[in-house]
Amino acid sequence: MHNDKKLFGLIGYPLTHSFSKKYFIEKFEQMGISDSHAYELFEMQNPNDFPKLFEENSNLQGINITIPHKQAVFGFLDGLDKSAEQVGAVNVVKNDDGKLIGYNSDFYGFQRSLKEFMVDIPKGLKALVLGNGGAAKAVIAALKDLEIEVTLVSRKASEIAIDYEKAKTVISDHKLIVNCTPLGTYPKTDYSPDLAYEKLNDEFYLFDLVYNPPVTQFLQKGKDHGASIKNGYDMLVYQAEKSWEIWNN
Repeated sequence: MHNDKKLFGLIGYPLTHSFSKKYFIEKFEQMGISDSHAYELFEMQNPNDFPKLFEENSNLQGINITIPHKQAVFGFLDGLDKSAEQVGAVNVVKNDDGKLIGYNSDFYGFQRSLKEFMVDIPKGLKALVLGNGGAAKAVIAALKDLEIEVTLVSRKASEIAIDYEKAKTVISDHKLIVNCTPLGTYPKTDYSPDLAYEKLNDEFYLFDLVYNPPVTQFLQKGKDHGASIKNGYDMLVYQAEKSWEIWNN
């Protein structure tokens, strides 16, 4: 399999649709390097198969990691970048002369996209982050890195999160709201997080990690009340670009 090419790929389970493969195959064609570079999907149910992947593919330069292995691979790595340390999850691994180093490109992708969206981030900005999966971890780390105060919102209140009922009472102080849940993703486009949208106005910024559809119910309800809105497409592109930069640096 592509033994003469520089190989990259994606691991996860299940791998039904992959933004990464399509993106990188098109990128290699545009750069005129598809003769020497390949990108493959490696469906992997058991994370313990991770080291075998590099043993069996000596030309494997780097991989992207998706659910559910973003934390399970920690034990197989030789080192972590600050992004992976801050997030506590890895979604890019670089094979650095046989040493496997973990990075988190969601951290960089979200941060870059947010800076373009908000331009000047006001001092003392507070954010609500909806959902507590792996994507939320990267978002929270990236926000804290920008000195933005974060309140996590989850279906059940806990030591680290408030619930949606409580969020309705504090929403007015949190001018940035980031949706890290899959609510509203195609084909279930009629759903949105249970928020007090009527309290929003033109001082608010709503960022949705979902990008299909381009305007989710969450974003539409924000827009209807004058909020600025942004979907997750650019973040996805930027995290892919960051992967490429990491592998080739």
